Amino acid sequence: MSQNSDVSEVTRRHLFGTWRKQRDWRPLNVVSGEGCYLYDSAGREILDFSSMLVCVNLGYSNRAIVESVTEQIQRLPYIIPSMTTEIKAEVAKLLKEVLPENLEKFFFSTSGTDAIEAALKIARLKTGRPKIISRYFSYHGSTMGSIAASGEVRRWFVEHFGKAGDVVFAPPPYCYRCPLKLRYPECGIACVEIIDHMIKNEFGVAAILFEPVVGTNGVIVPPDGYMERLQEIARENNVLLIDDEVMTGWFRTGKWFAVEHWGVKPDILVTAKGLTSSYVPLALTAVSKEVAEHFEENFFAHGHTYEAHPVALAAAKAAILEYRRLRIWENVERVGRYLERRLRELEERHRSVGEVRGMGMFWAIDLTRDRRTREPFSTYQDKYEGRAAMAERLAAEALKRGVYVLGYVNNLVIAPPLIATEREIDRGVEVLDEVLKISDEEARG
Repeated sequence: MSQNSDVSEVTRRHLFGTWRKQRDWRPLNVVSGEGCYLYDSAGREILDFSSMLVCVNLGYSNRAIVESVTEQIQRLPYIIPSMTTEIKAEVAKLLKEVLPENLEKFFFSTSGTDAIEAALKIARLKTGRPKIISRYFSYHGSTMGSIAASGEVRRWFVEHFGKAGDVVFAPPPYCYRCPLKLRYPECGIACVEIIDHMIKNEFGVAAILFEPVVGTNGVIVPPDGYMERLQEIARENNVLLIDDEVMTGWFRTGKWFAVEHWGVKPDILVTAKGLTSSYVPLALTAVSKEVAEHFEENFFAHGHTYEAHPVALAAAKAAILEYRRLRIWENVERVGRYLERRLRELEERHRSVGEVRGMGMFWAIDLTRDRRTREPFSTYQDKYEGRAAMAERLAAEALKRGVYVLGYVNNLVIAPPLIATEREIDRGVEVLDEVLKISDEEARG
């Protein structure tokens, strides 16, 4: 296209903007990225304070990933999934080193939603049971099976067309606005105990699907004891644990995978995004030895053209090696502590900030219209009916000031690239400090 072409307008006219009405979509034309920064067609520098969709963990223009992809695409750009090549074995060995030790066999796909579809199918094939227990305030993907298992508003738009399989929902471990109107720890962690009750009173539960730390629906960190008890419930009832680490994997919370904080060993683990730092689409469904052995004599009824695509695997190999070379966990620990401290300052300073919560470099600002009653500014119902959300309004204002932050319904998701420094944290927090004055003006109390 010529330099005079209106890239944004051509995009708007011929491509779909995701999760939105199309009429008012005006996409920002981004031309390059370096480190934690993006650069638009006007030459403006934009700090990425949410790693786009919590996925560009290693920042932009990482040379090792670029060179690995280039080398692989020149050598062998594609082979059918039933064949193999060196990069498949290399990545399998690396994954065995970094995943929870009980996970033995892997299936690759192109996105988190594809990987969830594989996990749901595998769980049902292994157990011979149809039902999945998921949680409200969860998001697991956009395809019909994964959206059916998502406990939030994006499911509402398509649910009347019918669910892809049986899913029942449990309450989330959302202590700030407990759906059971209880208070931790006196509650006895009722939100997890109810899952035990559900399994015993639902016929044919195959698995519990969970995000160890809830993603864009509020970065909800489970209270102490929740994750350990969830694992106990699964084992006691002989159902599988499906761990959705699409966002939380790859040091986002300070560990290779978030379940490591609680010593949980899932039967199936799903991840994507940070697997390649999102340079090339790739997702993973990893299963335990017990699950894998079922398919030695039983038909594995899944597959697609791009399974284990060698170019995507080359990106994964380089990304895993970069996490190690950069000792990225050390930066997450140090800068993550600094990020928490700066966000706590916002919590103290702004009456529209109900709660700041998170871990590592994965945080949310939960907005509140009234701190006393904890009334949110925006709800799922507002989103469904097309009313403007305060979080999205604040995100738009931050972008005008040169900081991209992800705003969803009632939360601002703070998740900078894991290579971010204290300087980037300061810049992002300074802009948030400015835009939160807008919500302060509409808050009460």
